[in-house]
This record gives sequence, structure tokens and C-alpha cells, in this order.
Amino acid sequence: MAFVIVLAALAFLMFVAYRGHSVILFAPVAALGAVLLTDPALVPPMFTGLFMEKMVGFLKLYFPVFLLGALFGKLIELSGFSRSIVAATIRVVGARRAILSIVVVCALLTYGGVSLFVAVFAVYPFAAELFRQSDIPKRLIPGTIALGAFTFTMDALPGTPQIQNIIPTTFFGTTAWAAPALGSLGGLFILLVGLLYLDSRRRSAAAAGEGYGDPATLLNEPAAFVDERLASPWIALLPLVFVGVTNRLFTARIPDLYGKSTSFDPAVIGDAAPVVQETAKLAGIWAVEGALLVGIVAVLVLAWRPVTSRFVEGSRSAIAGALLASMNTASEYGFGAVIAALPGFLTVARALSWIPDPLVNTAVTVTAMAGITGSASGGMGIALAAMAKQFIERAQAAGIPMDVLHRVAAMASGGMDTLPHNGAVITVLAVTGLTHRQAYRDIFAVTVIKTAAVAVVIALYYVTGLV
Repeated sequence: MAFVIVLAALAFLMFVAYRGHSVILFAPVAALGAVLLTDPALVPPMFTGLFMEKMVGFLKLYFPVFLLGALFGKLIELSGFSRSIVAATIRVVGARRAILSIVVVCALLTYGGVSLFVAVFAVYPFAAELFRQSDIPKRLIPGTIALGAFTFTMDALPGTPQIQNIIPTTFFGTTAWAAPALGSLGGLFILLVGLLYLDSRRRSAAAAGEGYGDPATLLNEPAAFVDERLASPWIALLPLVFVGVTNRLFTARIPDLYGKSTSFDPAVIGDAAPVVQETAKLAGIWAVEGALLVGIVAVLVLAWRPVTSRFVEGSRSAIAGALLASMNTASEYGFGAVIAALPGFLTVARALSWIPDPLVNTAVTVTAMAGITGSASGGMGIALAAMAKQFIERAQAAGIPMDVLHRVAAMASGGMDTLPHNGAVITVLAVTGLTHRQAYRDIFAVTVIKTAAVAVVIALYYVTGLV
């Protein structure tokens, strides 16, 4: 019965998300409904002590990233830099390769260390421009962004600084560069098959006479750039380059500047305890925030007039978008924490442990946990915290290197986490102004390709022995 309750909560949340209802409202309803059916007395304690604790904790850490990312993306739009980049991209690769262009831009940003949530905000303005000029349906934008930002650069390519590739290092004693050959081949599989799928969708839409859509009826359409002159594409690209480069520099320098921890006294008067923070847990966040500030300043310096003339209105919409996206994701985080604390979740974890093959067992367990919690990092963190010792013992008994186990676990986390209630899915739909009904099909297809890539990587290792 406990297992059925967990599945029912998950199914309910996916259903309401797909129907277009607010996850901010229904995530706590789904989570506390499961608690009510498990132990009614725990509903108030679970709500305040777990759901709200995790939700607020998420916002405390990541809301500035959402806010700065949304503002950066809006300034890229208002400055006309998005249109300049689009125009240059069309000249270089042609209108027929609009999808490839967006995938490449997303990949460069996320592999360079930019958060995938930030990439959504930054890329969408010129994705909309490029798709509009190429007359490709807007509903394909979320799937395209998902392929470029949520898949191979998130956890497949060796060395990627995304958190999904960092978490396994603490459990398996590996580095971010684990299994470079397998990761690269898996990433190439995702990229090629994903592009083939999206191009087939584009061709089907063109054959049916479907274009971008009427901008007057679409939501969250970027404002058209009214200035006749476009900036040089090299100038337009500079803020994006600054974000990627400074993020890498800050990531390397912050631990050296602050050491293992930093502390300060919050008040001059009184006996308040000093605030102590572990640098390792915050360096990545501080680096992204600092890099986004650099990017924002760069846009202001390079395009002062067009940006400041519309800054008030543009910043309001950016803030509204950041609030919605961050609250959606935080609600999902709270939901996952509550579900993971229920007996039914333990039943799922124990059932998955019976899969005999070490790599398949790791992959299925991690992706199942990510799907249940709606979070790649959250699901993998829960799975490895509970079963890493078992995974390691089985892998060592089979002579499987820890690097291979790392890459399989990391790639599996980005598989079925992208169910309808996933925070990144909800964010990309909210930013693009589309619904699950309009655009989720393509996001899910990319997810299936991403999940299949894990099986490909496992098969490659057993057949070739590549690491």
C-alpha cells in the first residue's frame, strides 16, 4: 500500500502539471496527500519541517541565480544582441540549421559552466528570433533547448562542471573527467539522434504547412528590436563569452580566496553567533552569480541606449519570470523531499536493488529516483546516499572501474528526471510561454533518447572495455 501511495502522488502531480495547473499549488497538495494516506498525524510536521524547509532552502541558494539569469536574458533581448546573433547564425549555417544553432549555443553555455536554468533565460530570446525567421514552429523550442542544455553537456561529456557530474565524485572517489571515452561517445549518440528527431519534427511541420505561429496569440514573445542597425555579432557574443569565462575563473579562484570556510559576525551589538559557511558547497553558486553580474554589466556597457530606454518594463517581466520559475522548481524540490521520506519510497529503493547487473542496477535505480523526485541531482543524491556502498561492492566484484560507475550514474540521473513535473521542464515551458500540451512531447522524446544513451554506454563498455 505504501508503494501505491507514492505512485499515486507522482501520477497526480504529473497529471495536473500536464493539464497546465500550477505546480506551486499542487506540489504540496500531492506531497501532503501522500503523507495523509500514510500517517495523518505527520501532515503538519512534514509540511513545515520538510516541505517548507527544503523549498525555502532551495530558494535561499538558487533564487539569485534565477533572478540574475532572467535579467541577463532580458537584457540580451532588449539590446538587440539576440537578433544580431541570429542574423549571423543564419548567414553562417543557413535557416534550415536553426535547430542545430540553438543546440550548439546551449551546449557551449552549459559545458562552459553556465547553469542550465540560466541557459534557458539567455538562449530563449534569440531562439525565438531564429525560429521566427526560419518559420519553424515555436513549440519545438523547448525540445531544442532541452537537447542542448539538459542532456549531453549536463552529465555525459567528461569534465562538465554541472552538478550532476560532480555529485558522483564524492561517492566513488572519481573526478569530473571520469570515463572520457564512454562519456564522449554517449554524448555524441545523444546529439546525433536528438538532432535527427528534431529535424524530422521540423520537416513534418513544414509539410503540414505549419509555421512559427501568430506572435499576436503566442505568450512571452520577445520584443522586436526597433533599431535598424544591428550590433556586430562579435560584440553581441561578448556578454555570453564573459559569463562562461568568468564563471570558470571564479570557480577556480573562490576556494583559494576563502579557504575551506568563511565566517562573519552578523551584528556589532549583542552575542549573535558567527555565521560560518563551507566554501566548497557555495563556490559554484557564487561563481555563477558573479559571472552573471559581469554579463549584465557587459550588456549595459555595450548597449546602454537601447537597454536603458526599455529597462523598467523589461526588468519587471524578467523578475516575474524568475519568481515563477524558481517557485515552480522549489515546490518540486519540497515534493521530492517529502516523497523520499515515506515508507513507500524505501520499498521502491529495495525493489530496484534486486537487478543483478551492477551497471544496469545503478542506472535503473538512479533514473527511477530522479523520476520520482523530479530532479536529476536530487534523485541521484538520494540514490547514492542510500546505495552507493552496494553499487561499489557489486562493481568491484565484477571488475568494473569506478570511472565507469560514475559516468553511468551521472548519465542516468538526467534520464527520466524530465517527467512533466520536473523543475527544468516547467521552467523552460514557463519562460517560452508554452504549455505541456504544446511542447512536452518533444522534451519527453529527448528524454527517451537520453535514457537510451545510458544503455548504449553500458553496452559499449561490456563489448569494447572502453573507459
